[in-house]
Amino acid sequence: MDFLNALVALTNYVIVPGMAYGAQLALGALGVTLIYGILRFSNFAHGDTMAFGTAMTIMVTNGLLALGITFGPLPTALLALPFGIILTCLLVLGTDRLVYRFYRKQKAAPVILVIVSMGVMFIMNGIVRFTIGVRDIQFADGERFIISVRTFKEMTGLQEGLAIKATQGITVGVAVIVVAMLFWFLNKTRTGKSMRAFSDNEDLALLSGINPEKVVMVTWMIVAALATTAGVLYGLDKSFKAFTYFQLLLPIFASAIVGGLGNPLGAIAGGFVIAFSEVTVTYAFKKVLGYLLPESLEPSSLVQLLSTDYKFAVSFSILIIVLLFKPTGLFKGQSV
Repeated sequence: MDFLNALVALTNYVIVPGMAYGAQLALGALGVTLIYGILRFSNFAHGDTMAFGTAMTIMVTNGLLALGITFGPLPTALLALPFGIILTCLLVLGTDRLVYRFYRKQKAAPVILVIVSMGVMFIMNGIVRFTIGVRDIQFADGERFIISVRTFKEMTGLQEGLAIKATQGITVGVAVIVVAMLFWFLNKTRTGKSMRAFSDNEDLALLSGINPEKVVMVTWMIVAALATTAGVLYGLDKSFKAFTYFQLLLPIFASAIVGGLGNPLGAIAGGFVIAFSEVTVTYAFKKVLGYLLPESLEPSSLVQLLSTDYKFAVSFSILIIVLLFKPTGLFKGQSV
């Protein structure tokens, strides 16, 4: 019985949050890896693209709620998500036309595009803060839990309860659907195959008659959809705050690099590696060990390797280790 209680506690505080957070990072890392694989630069504005898409979705959500339109037991933000994606598509396509296209025609070095993306990042961050403010925003309505602690205890008779938030279930479910659609698009459609060919060998793709501007446009649109979806899911699961998405850039890049920058499958794997590393290292194992160890050996401290304040240090450490010893990542993406 104590073992089951320990397992439930671990599931409640490590496995379930790790799955949800991993799905959010994986979607974010997919956007980064597509930009790197096809447009050949690291987009530092990706975190603020997520923030913009989420902010637009929140504003549309508020408009729907003001009109009395809800999504029943599901968050109304899911109804507003397509509008957020459309507005984010317009933003990134406009940014590409006004900024990145000039440097692409000049065949600028990737490092120049990285610096340019940092400038775009600060502008986007300012737009988001000016538009929606800097406060912490909760925008999840509908059912709060798939299963609550009380219900779980009544069902199992265990001392430890398990709570699975509706937003955690939605995050994993939506992420699975989005990833399946993305891989189907890349592998089964003509445009998707053109994108893959362009990523593998740009010169050969151009000789084959592939339109580079169409590839670039579709890439930005997919990235906008991934960024907005990842941002909304993260905001629903936790909360929205503009600066938080700027901070998310580190674990998202770490996920993409750990999995193999430029490799979509690696981005997904990297997202879960980073998420579970952060959650596990910052979790206090006192409760779990209290169930597993004899009373005389129960720990008096929290048994926490790092405070949650330092969770991004975990991402940074893993990122440095990977760059030092395996720069192509777990799935052999392009060398960083």
